[in-house]
Amino acid sequence: MSTTGTPAAGSTSPDFTIDPGSMRHLAQAQVNVELDTGDMILNLGPQHPATHGTLRLVVRLDGERVISADPIIGYMHRGYEKITEFRTYPQVTTLINRIDWLSSFANEVPFVSAAEKLMDIEAPPRAQYIRTILTELSRIATFLLFLGEMGLQVGALTPAFYGFRDREHILNLIESATGGRFHPNFNRIGGLKDDLPWGWLAEARSAMQVVFDACDTFENLVLGNEIFAARCKGIGIIPAKLGVAYGVSGSNLRASGVDWDLRRDGDPYLVYPELDFKVWTHPDGDSFSRYFVRLQETRESARMVLQCLDAIPAGPVMTKVPLIIKVPAGEVWVENENPLGQMGYYVVSKGGTGPFRVKIRSASFSNISILPWLLQGVYVPDVVTILAGLYFILGDIDR
Repeated sequence: MSTTGTPAAGSTSPDFTIDPGSMRHLAQAQVNVELDTGDMILNLGPQHPATHGTLRLVVRLDGERVISADPIIGYMHRGYEKITEFRTYPQVTTLINRIDWLSSFANEVPFVSAAEKLMDIEAPPRAQYIRTILTELSRIATFLLFLGEMGLQVGALTPAFYGFRDREHILNLIESATGGRFHPNFNRIGGLKDDLPWGWLAEARSAMQVVFDACDTFENLVLGNEIFAARCKGIGIIPAKLGVAYGVSGSNLRASGVDWDLRRDGDPYLVYPELDFKVWTHPDGDSFSRYFVRLQETRESARMVLQCLDAIPAGPVMTKVPLIIKVPAGEVWVENENPLGQMGYYVVSKGGTGPFRVKIRSASFSNISILPWLLQGVYVPDVVTILAGLYFILGDIDR
């Protein structure tokens, strides 16, 4: 393109010349003008793979940066707390299986323990060991899914296939023992529905080796991946004091350096006081730390299962209870360290066959309460990473 113009024939206009430097400065000035386009509202969900269910996030954006984020819950609210008032105690276990559907067995234990405390009975030692084993298997199954899906959220498809593949070994164990793959309904007030089938202990030992191998794979494939580290390190940092103030619990809180685990620090339950295990923490509090902590906790759960398999006693799995269970009048609070964090039941009895009132403290509800603070100022791609790292289940929120 010529920058020098020549007037047409007969034209009285003077010759003109455009300085190339002036054109360059003009172009730069045009590019550097910031256009005020106003804020934009973006809906993430209610159907979005990173929300693990029907969660809607109303995100206000300035360009690609989040100004504010409001979690909108209630799309799958099922009113479990109210429904329990119209069920008998044995029937309630069917309901609470479906709160956190990834770790159903673990949901049953604190509620059944609450009824047992009100009745002043205790499950036999063998039943306590089996409860502990199945609770930790639920934790492993839940975390294996997370370890695979977290890679998927940052664009790596292979870890998701590995997570689903290895999780099948654990689900097969749970199904062969309880009869239910996702919703066991295996606990009974005073013990368990059945004993373990023949050959189950040996199969469980083999499955734990699969878990250890899977953790090694995820450590190399995901945790050691520089792209994963770039997407997760320094992203979604939860300060320890703020996490405590918001009620964050479980692996999310331990990834912020808070050394607190109800299996060790709460009221003694099941056989955890007899087990030797480490509570893993990480000082950074970001999405990378949350992945690291859950990876280590998966290994630790497998070690606890092996300890229980070595020490499980013989004997009955059910104590003597009335045919029709009536829980004496009273109230009790029982909390456990569930895979997603602190889960508790406040049960009020008036002496009938079913509870008078039940208040459920689920982990995910409190864990996502920090989202409006946590998402402020981050970029849109990081929203997905943060949601995946918090790892919540909508049934655990819309209960």
